Amino acid sequence: MNWLSKIFSQDAKNEAPAKKNSDVTPAKPNNNPAACSKPVSSSTEKQSQAILKKFAPIRDLDDESINHLAHITLTYTAESVIFRLGQKTGSVFYLLKGCIELRPDCDNSYILSDDSMLAHLPLNSGKICGATAVAKTDVVILSIAGELTQLWADKSHDNDMQNGLNPGNLPAHITGSRFFLSFAKAYKEDKLSLPSLPHVAFKLKEAISKDVGINEAVKIIQIDAPIVAKLIQVANSALYASAAPTANCHDAVTRLGLNATRNLVMSISLKHLFHCNDPGLMKKMQSLWKQSLYVSCLSFVLAEECGVVKPEDALLAGLICDIGAIPILHFAGQHPDDYTDLDELETVLPFLSPASGSLVLRNLGFSEELSNIPKHANDWFHESSSDQLSLIDVVILAKLHSYIGTPKAKGLPYINTIPAYTKLKNGKLNPDFSLDVLHKAHQRINAAMSIFS
Repeated sequence: MNWLSKIFSQDAKNEAPAKKNSDVTPAKPNNNPAACSKPVSSSTEKQSQAILKKFAPIRDLDDESINHLAHITLTYTAESVIFRLGQKTGSVFYLLKGCIELRPDCDNSYILSDDSMLAHLPLNSGKICGATAVAKTDVVILSIAGELTQLWADKSHDNDMQNGLNPGNLPAHITGSRFFLSFAKAYKEDKLSLPSLPHVAFKLKEAISKDVGINEAVKIIQIDAPIVAKLIQVANSALYASAAPTANCHDAVTRLGLNATRNLVMSISLKHLFHCNDPGLMKKMQSLWKQSLYVSCLSFVLAEECGVVKPEDALLAGLICDIGAIPILHFAGQHPDDYTDLDELETVLPFLSPASGSLVLRNLGFSEELSNIPKHANDWFHESSSDQLSLIDVVILAKLHSYIGTPKAKGLPYINTIPAYTKLKNGKLNPDFSLDVLHKAHQRINAAMSIFS
């Protein structure tokens, strides 16, 4: 067995030694139901760059990284088990030929064939397999060494370190547009109109960073009566399911705690940022606020259920994941001749918003962790450094769920294939967990949205 084959044998110790493609023998029956099947053949012959570039997120790497990406091609017969739910792995698998069944749990499954629109997505990602994969026909599997995960993590880290727009990471039709060129110029020259926090939110944020007590925090909040009313309403809402209602600001802050209060006041205040004078653009702002609010509430409920991330942190993180659209829409209002219609803006927003959002949050004094949220909220294959569910993992899960039932759901990866989902612990590693939680929390989510909206 050569060095490359050894890399992959660490994930499936029962794999057969590498053989030439022509040397195919039937796989022996596997009497151990917990084990994976042996491939009938494996080849270390390199796939062409054209083939590798068909797959996400490989296609977003630079050519040199792709050329040096270690991989192996495995052939399995029908009914072979390629990998199992919960299995630890250092490899990423793709379907090259044939048809497989993916079983996220004992009650659910779905079929994926090589001509499916989702065949360009990985069958697994992260360190744990989120489903059992069974070959329905003879199949050919592309197995990529774990360095793909590291390369993608390095690319994400590089993006975090880059505070500006990087045209090299964007499609040519975006970077060649008049609006992009104008916006990028203003971005580079620091001429964008960036939003600022309302006075109370800013003052409370600064005060809590200096370890003030509850009485001092209450004095600051009480300057703004609408915020006081909203905070009390949140403390008494279905989000917290409190037995005894609170009627004043002091009791609300005491119940919530200072850090939760700070994040909730910030969340309440952020609505004022989603505003502009142009009626058409204002309609888009309102739509973005509603979507951000929905993601925020989903994040809160998922975080509370998982018990690793503080729910109020998740609430705020979900609310800011698309904040980068604000300076973009303001710029569009100031430069109406640089774009043709709202459809054009819809096209560029996903590409410009991540960097723009991080710029806004840094300007507002948010932490590095929160400032990087806009860059990764739609990066389904983002692998956070922690083995535990992180704040960005919760936002990614919430964002993916927010698209269910919308046109944006088309082409999304199966939830059990993304790294964030495989970090769910305590028996929650199945595709119905989060959907079930959100279904049960429907009333709480609606109540929270009515308060914040």
